[in-house]
Amino acid sequence: MSAGLRQVVREMATGGTFALRWETLMAGAIWLAGCASTPPASFHTLSPLPEARDRQASLTEGELSLGIGPVTLPDFLDRPQLVTRPGANRLEVDEFQRWGGSLRADIVNILGENLAHLLGTSQVLILPAEVRVPVRYRLIADILRFEPGDDGQAHLKVRWALIDPAAETTRAMRESSYRQPYAPADPDSQVAALSACLGAFSREVAATLLGLPMSPQAASETVVSTLAD
Repeated sequence: MSAGLRQVVREMATGGTFALRWETLMAGAIWLAGCASTPPASFHTLSPLPEARDRQASLTEGELSLGIGPVTLPDFLDRPQLVTRPGANRLEVDEFQRWGGSLRADIVNILGENLAHLLGTSQVLILPAEVRVPVRYRLIADILRFEPGDDGQAHLKVRWALIDPAAETTRAMRESSYRQPYAPADPDSQVAALSACLGAFSREVAATLLGLPMSPQAASETVVSTLAD
């Protein structure tokens, strides 16, 4: 037996350098296999109402002006990952299904786009805003639930109010719940269902706004404006 072969046999028998190199190689191969099998992350955004998304005409200043904010949501939802609720007291966080940005900011922006379309006005501001424009009403919302559930439905539960900043009064205050079905094990369908819930909420807010009686201060401003004309 040659001297080199005797050295290899000796190292294998004593757990020496050869064995360590073999273990290192095996660990590296396992790590590489794990990296190769890791699926890429997908990134999602909410979408506005189809009619708002597909609108061709530009919006101009309408009679209503609306400020949106603050809008809050639970910390367990305000995170990069998509969260689902498989049970009443359990949440699942999917590391490979993520939001394209801040979920809270996405919600506020979609509400703004929806309400601008439904109210027919460009005077919808996300508060706080750099532009100093007085608003007739202000929407504040506390989102209590906004996730797909284990019942095949996406859920939105929100406590909200419409404020008249000039009169310092609350014109409407409600707690509303919405649900939309989604396809099982389909993150795209889940996000679409969540967007539809936001669309339903936007419609309720717009209908409430348009049905509000004019406040005494707004009525007096209208009379003064008419006399000036």
